[in-house]
Amino acid sequence: MTLRSILIHPDPRLKKVCDPVAQIDDDLRALADDMLATMYDAPGVGLAAPQVGVMRRVLVMDCVKDLKAPPRPMVLINPEVTWSSAETSTYEEGCLSIPEQYADVTRPAEVRVRWLGLDGKLHEEGFEGLWSTCVQHEIDHLNGKLFIDYLGPLKRQMITRKMEKLKREMARA
Repeated sequence: MTLRSILIHPDPRLKKVCDPVAQIDDDLRALADDMLATMYDAPGVGLAAPQVGVMRRVLVMDCVKDLKAPPRPMVLINPEVTWSSAETSTYEEGCLSIPEQYADVTRPAEVRVRWLGLDGKLHEEGFEGLWSTCVQHEIDHLNGKLFIDYLGPLKRQMITRKMEKLKREMARA
């Protein structure tokens, strides 16, 4: 497993729609392992392939917060939301590609998602709470959308300017 660099907004790759995965092979398994290691190291609860510069429809997540509970790492390939609840929930979201910036985002409270697993089989599961927010946030990444795209233009511009400044500081270091 290799820790991968996480792209920081603004980066044009974060605004592109990702290509579907055609086949599951050792390269894809290695990518999934690297993404999980990178997510846990960050630390975060989700990570999408474009955040590590790979333009494929792959995301990883693990929203288990209880330190006594076993982790539940998930790898979702070509995920799609098949159902969304009319009820919404608002959650303060952050993003590993937009470090230390948070904002309330309202999304469907529950979703049902279908995806291909590393086992090559189709899976479908309902998610609620943090799991629902996380899977929707990560699927947005696969569609070139960031959580700040849900914000008003002023707040979005303010966060983007902070990220541009952060990237300049990182380049100098």
